[in-house]
Amino acid sequence: MSVKISGFELAKRTGVKKAIAVIMEGRVLDLASDIPEDAVVEFITEEHPKAIEIMRHTSSHIMAQALKELWPSAKISIGPIIENGFYYDISCEHQITQEDFEKIEKKMKEIIKSDYKIRREILSKLDAIDMFSQKNEHFKVELIQDLDVKEVSIYWHDDKFVDLCRGPHLPKTGMASVHFKLMKVAGAYWRGDSKREMLQRIYATSWFSKEDLEIYLYNLEEAEKRDHRRIARDMDLFHLQEESPGCIFWHPKGWTMYNALRDYMRRRIQRDGYVEVCTPQMIDRSLWEASGHWEKYRENMFIAESEGRIVAIKPMNCPGAIQIFKYGVKSYRDLPLRMAEFGCCHRNEPSGALYGVMRVRGFTQDDAHIFCTPNQINSETKKFCLLLGNVYKDLGFDEFTVKFSDRPEKRTGSDEIWDISEDLLRNATRDAGLSFTTNKGEGAFYGPKLEFVLKDKLGREWQCGTLQVDFQLPEKLGAFYTAEDGQKRHPIMLHRAVLGSLERFIGIMLEHYAGRVPLWLSPVQVVLAPITNDFDDYAVNVFQELDKNGIRAELDLKSEKISYKIRKHILEKIPIVIILGAEEIKQNSLTLRYLNGDQETIKIADAITKVRDLCRPPDIL
Repeated sequence: MSVKISGFELAKRTGVKKAIAVIMEGRVLDLASDIPEDAVVEFITEEHPKAIEIMRHTSSHIMAQALKELWPSAKISIGPIIENGFYYDISCEHQITQEDFEKIEKKMKEIIKSDYKIRREILSKLDAIDMFSQKNEHFKVELIQDLDVKEVSIYWHDDKFVDLCRGPHLPKTGMASVHFKLMKVAGAYWRGDSKREMLQRIYATSWFSKEDLEIYLYNLEEAEKRDHRRIARDMDLFHLQEESPGCIFWHPKGWTMYNALRDYMRRRIQRDGYVEVCTPQMIDRSLWEASGHWEKYRENMFIAESEGRIVAIKPMNCPGAIQIFKYGVKSYRDLPLRMAEFGCCHRNEPSGALYGVMRVRGFTQDDAHIFCTPNQINSETKKFCLLLGNVYKDLGFDEFTVKFSDRPEKRTGSDEIWDISEDLLRNATRDAGLSFTTNKGEGAFYGPKLEFVLKDKLGREWQCGTLQVDFQLPEKLGAFYTAEDGQKRHPIMLHRAVLGSLERFIGIMLEHYAGRVPLWLSPVQVVLAPITNDFDDYAVNVFQELDKNGIRAELDLKSEKISYKIRKHILEKIPIVIILGAEEIKQNSLTLRYLNGDQETIKIADAITKVRDLCRPPDIL
């Protein structure tokens, strides 16, 4: 039997400095944990990806201690880590505001400086209930009572503070970073139940370095400036209103951008061998039952009734695509059949989750369903990944990451089918030259999928494209083709999208480019701005030439100063403002002012050629 020693001692023996935790057999443990002397372990230092999570978890306890010391009657509940930080929910008679943040932060730094030893203790469930009852921490008591366990773990900061927690934590409070900032305070119902007590939730962010904290705060400020809703107002693209929650009112300029993006995708897929179809918005309940969506997705569907029949507004396009495949006889010679649809879908998202065009109820997918044989999955996956990479590059995203999502708990089909489909998709992805991480249990209910994730200019990740392998739906809905041996077989169905929701992708692009989208996508590419109204006729003639060349141009003939016009069009993110005055007429030229501030004066014919070339959509080879 191997001797057990603490993680501290093991780190010392192996010469690992500045360890904060240890990983053994996939579990992250405190350094104080007993570990077999001969165990294979990995130590976590500040450079390890999990280090910041542990530090933030400890920081949430430090914040709870600070709150208790400042307001002793406060009752603590939960304090988890979240993306980029943590929060803690408390019940407190004092209404905490941002004016309190400075003293809370000061108290937190005092606790860090005190360098309290963080100690884990295991108590029986009854002893833990008794201890927290004596401390009048009724939220903790309720949490423990609901746990189906015999023992629980608690964490002490010396004898100054104690909290219920599974851990792990830093060895000492002094190892927590002082580079943190309280961000906001909000209300949160206890356990998410609107019938329970409203608590105060204090959000904070924490980083290992001052530089990382400053970058994060800068990016937050920049993200606010880049909010697609604000940019849409400035550019007059779209709006949303309560009478149609989660649905978009596209204005002329916004719809121009939308159509430019859709037309580009249409040219791309036509060149890649897709045929385009359109399926009904409303489909009878019976088809959704046969497909399995009624059981798995009913709560997200909008339902209507007519003449005694129940229909659903489609939340996805796949059952409709199969009906088109089934119409007429198909043979192996027809495969692969790449069937695209810019399908308008509706999903009953919770109203609290709706957010601009990023999370809506009505949206259009650049959807497609590829009907193929098992032997064609590899080549079709590679072909799709090439298409996707080219599209992303044209739209200004040179890099993307891939996540492989395998079988979820709630799924249809046998394990044998899942084994086959997962192996085929993994191998195809590798053959496409793409590496991937595994998203455990996040596949669709009918098959595994790839998720393609973009990173914008602020480093934020956006999951856009998907590719899903489906052995099941064509069989459920009775789709067949005649194989080479004359037998009827079910096709494999690849569900795929490049952009995902067009609406959401436009929102992503607006924030990525801060509204300064590529010229070919800009709803207004050029504005002609005469210096005074004396030059309006010249501007009209130039406008007509631009229009003949397919350039989306507008005339600004208002009686305003040219400096005002330029400022106005900068706010509207107009890529090129053409300035016209006496000097331009004299030289038969145009002055082109670009959105980045650059300016040049060139002959009119050359200017129109240059603007036309700049506004041309990407070449699709």
